[in-house]
Amino acid sequence: MISMLPYFLLALLAAPTHALYFYLDGSTPKCFFEELPKDTLVVGHYEVLQYNDATRNYEPEPANVYVKITVDETFDYDHRIVNQRGATKGRFTFSAADSGEHKLCFTAENAPHVSGWLHSGQPAGNMKFVLDMAIGETSNIESTDKHKISDIVQKVKDLNSRLQDIRKEQVFQRVSLFVSAGEDEYHLSLFDWL
Repeated sequence: MISMLPYFLLALLAAPTHALYFYLDGSTPKCFFEELPKDTLVVGHYEVLQYNDATRNYEPEPANVYVKITVDETFDYDHRIVNQRGATKGRFTFSAADSGEHKLCFTAENAPHVSGWLHSGQPAGNMKFVLDMAIGETSNIESTDKHKISDIVQKVKDLNSRLQDIRKEQVFQRVSLFVSAGEDEYHLSLFDWL
C-alpha cells in the first residue's frame, strides 16, 4: 500500500501561507507592506496575547483589548479597503481590487504601555500579535465555512422552488375562477398564464 504522507505534505505546500508574530507596545500600530496582484484573496487569522509578569509568558484573552485592522492601497492615494475593529482573536478577508502595494496595519486598542521581556531578558512589547495569512487566488483558498455556504445555497433553491409552486397555484386559481364564472375566457389554458 502506498503511503499517503508525501501527498498530504505536498497538498499542504500548495497554498502559500505566511505565519508570523510581532510585539506591540500599547496602542502603537505596526504596519507592513505586501505587493499583491489584482484579484488576489487575502485571508488572515490573528490572536493577541498579553504578557503576564507572574508567569513570564504571553497568555490569551487580554481584558478590554480590541484589535483594529486597516488595509490601504498605497498606489491609490492610500485608499482604505479594510477598516475593522474586533476581539483579540478573529479573522479578516479582503480581495485586491487592483495590482500594487497594500499597507496592512494592526493596532491593539486599550493595551497598557508596559514592556514585557523575551527569554533573553531584552524588552519587547507587552502584547504579542500572532498572524497567519493565506494569500492566493480566490479559487485556491477554500473557505472554512464551506458547509454553511452550501446549506444557504440549498435553502435558497428550496425557497425558489416553493415560490414557483405558489405562483403556479395562483395562476391555477385565476384560471379556475374564470371557468367557474362562465366567462368567455375559459378557453385560456394554464400555460397562457405562466
